[in-house]
Amino acid sequence: MKPAVVGVKIHSGWGILVAVSGSVDSLEIVERRRIVITDLTLPRANQPYHHSATLGLPEAKQHLARCATVSERLSSAAISDTIGALAKRDYRVVGAAVLLASGRPLPSLPEILGAHPLIHTAEGEFFRCVVGKAFDGLKVPVTGIRERDLARFAEAVLGDAAGPLQRAIAGSGSSLGPPWTNDHKMAALAAAIVLNKL
Repeated sequence: MKPAVVGVKIHSGWGILVAVSGSVDSLEIVERRRIVITDLTLPRANQPYHHSATLGLPEAKQHLARCATVSERLSSAAISDTIGALAKRDYRVVGAAVLLASGRPLPSLPEILGAHPLIHTAEGEFFRCVVGKAFDGLKVPVTGIRERDLARFAEAVLGDAAGPLQRAIAGSGSSLGPPWTNDHKMAALAAAIVLNKL
């Protein structure tokens, strides 16, 4: 089986997943999906911290725990389905790259719920953490790469090949067809970096 790495760019309740295989000189985009990792029957499941801010602290903790459990299950199912689909096409997922935000540690839950900017930060971290746990549960090694460091990390790992690879990924949309957004391109580049490191 050919090795493949999955790159993921997460938003609130959903994400873009791109799997790559091959080499830096001939990278293949072997899968791309939009995954949904929330159950919309839960109150404001796409914004669990926003909803929690309207609750008392014990209820907020319960709501966040319930949302995390459901989102971990949905993430695991979506990733497992992707791994299975790739295996049927003779690809073996050997790693994952999850794009991260700034990576600053979050304060306590009461402090988060008391500051709207922190609520947004916490929600992003919440969903990235859920996806990371899903990969861990499926025994797929995960590498986190901060978005703002992606190009610099590519240059550090790939050297002179980083620029041509980024241009090749950007141009892949013409052969793949839509959608091929900036999220797809970042996820593909992150996955290519991890694949090259293995």
